[in-house]
Amino acid sequence: MATQHGLTKETILASVSGYREQSQAGASKDALEKMFERDKESLRDLGVPIETIGELADPDDLREARYRVPSAEYALPADISFTPAELALLGLAGEVWGESSLSSDARSGLRKIRSLGGIVDEPIIGFAPRLNVRDPAFAPLQRAIEQARLVEFSYLKPGQDAARRRRVAPLALVEYEARWHVLANDLDAGAERTFLLSRIVGPVRSTRDGFDPAARAGAGDRGLRDLEDLAARQQAHVEVDPGTEAELRLRRRATPAAQGLLVPYVDVHVLADELASYGPEVRVVEPPQLRELVVARLRGALERHGGA
Repeated sequence: MATQHGLTKETILASVSGYREQSQAGASKDALEKMFERDKESLRDLGVPIETIGELADPDDLREARYRVPSAEYALPADISFTPAELALLGLAGEVWGESSLSSDARSGLRKIRSLGGIVDEPIIGFAPRLNVRDPAFAPLQRAIEQARLVEFSYLKPGQDAARRRRVAPLALVEYEARWHVLANDLDAGAERTFLLSRIVGPVRSTRDGFDPAARAGAGDRGLRDLEDLAARQQAHVEVDPGTEAELRLRRRATPAAQGLLVPYVDVHVLADELASYGPEVRVVEPPQLRELVVARLRGALERHGGA
């Protein structure tokens, strides 16, 4: 980025730390050039644009090619600026999300922001929580969405004895109530479906078949809206002991009832897992299916620990 005319490969190999040390250690020219090509592709994969400039008389002659990172493409638009406080907050957000959880566009944007430098407001810097993506399916699905590739995975629904193979076009990853879902076009069903990542069994296999990238437009908002609409139609009536963890966690997303709380939910089995984890702090009034699922989980825990 420091030169308009670019640098030749020989100049880069002789001046950039890493190549220079390898050369001094006896690495051959062929080995250095292979390293250079690998690094060039890695940078491009990270979203850093690299221009290759041939001779003016013969642009196709790349024997004396020069390489540069065009600042106009890599830099932020001229009409965008950040205060030191805003830079600090954006940097903090980048620390919250692990690099593996960010999309390629987000990683590229974060690198551009960090390249601006600037003074960071000290009071903002403290500690950053980490949003960990525990579902193994997250990363391969994210890559497939970015590459607009069809994927296959086995999906196990509650109550089923065996997982069913699904072939889908993944459109968006959506977080709802601390759980990750993927909105996808299910090719077998011929319609959009939402899958809970924790129910994907085994690896997600990306195929060579692609889909129209335009299908991804608005998918994240659409997927979140569908989950919110479903939760609004399904409400559990529960009673909670005052001052307990159950009340603290459930009240933030519930509405008060005449006695207890009305808790919206997307998946009755997922809610049953959560309510059972509170033990005697919560009691299910309705629906009956949810009450039965919670009781079954509590009885199972009792039996596994030798209780009568």
